[in-house]
Amino acid sequence: MPGKARLAAAVAVVGLVTTGCTAPPADDGAEVGTAAAEIIAAGLDAPWSIAFHEGTPLVSERDSARILELDDNGSSREAGIIEGAGAGGGNGGEGGLLGIAVKDGYLYSYFTAGGENRIERRELSGAAGSLNLGLPETILNGIGAGPIHNGGRLAFGPDGMLYATTGDAGNRDSAQDTGSLSGKILRMLPDGGVPEDNPFPGSLVYSYGHRNPQGIAWDTEGVLYASEFGQNTWDELNVIQPGGNYGWPEVEGTAGAEGFIDPVQQWAPADASPSGITVVGDSIYVANLRGERLREVPLADSDASTEYLTGEYGRLRDVVGTPAGDVWVLTNNTDGRGSPEPGDDRILRFRVKG
Repeated sequence: MPGKARLAAAVAVVGLVTTGCTAPPADDGAEVGTAAAEIIAAGLDAPWSIAFHEGTPLVSERDSARILELDDNGSSREAGIIEGAGAGGGNGGEGGLLGIAVKDGYLYSYFTAGGENRIERRELSGAAGSLNLGLPETILNGIGAGPIHNGGRLAFGPDGMLYATTGDAGNRDSAQDTGSLSGKILRMLPDGGVPEDNPFPGSLVYSYGHRNPQGIAWDTEGVLYASEFGQNTWDELNVIQPGGNYGWPEVEGTAGAEGFIDPVQQWAPADASPSGITVVGDSIYVANLRGERLREVPLADSDASTEYLTGEYGRLRDVVGTPAGDVWVLTNNTDGRGSPEPGDDRILRFRVKG
């Protein structure tokens, strides 16, 4: 993929334009198509998730367990380390420090430790440029963990609740067991408590029958979307209903089977392996690992899609909407499964056309 090898690789992104630069411009300034991606940060080590604290970007690194704070020039400093996070190791394992979210001055983190996945929160102190993490408070523990299928995405919904995606951790049958936290989308109060209006009384389970969901996002109407890794046949984009059963391991992709909810869109794993997703404007954006592309799905037509960046920057782990309304894409070539080039891993920035 020769385009990826150039630090200043230019990419065709129909429907997207770059923001004004605060980071140094690309070396050759080349442009293909309507716009070029702007590289705003580089040199990240197996990054996994991006969140914002009062406009300041924070990035989790899976293997180092570091939380990095980025400045306006794309430089990073360590705000803290999530002690105990492990089992990534750059050897292809999928555990370690995964998703992060921020709310009301707390950083929430999802990570693998001691044979389980758990969620903790830490108070953020200091100002931009000098942020620090406080002492950990466990929000939820006992989530099944394994070398594969740990889920790991965290996000706060428009209802103020914390949502977490969990994988089946290699135990396929756990996804259909509503008494297990594995293979689920969980919904909880910010302190880890069970909301009274959850679909299963006394349970954090919001939906089940998931293999390895890694992306969640809401549109302006409050509809929840989730991306999910399939096994050999179909990866999925789902609309999540409270108490819904999404089929794994009984079905994969669209099955039309009674009792299971079909995806609104599906893709062959070689073209997808979807991880983080976001909703910006009138579209869902999906970051794809194996497929090495950014996919745009219009909210008005969930059967349609447009692909960008294919093969240009390698594996894409996360995509987020920024407070400024831009789209940021996080590459993931240093995670033990990619082919890193000089400068990997990176954050790319776009602005969506109005």
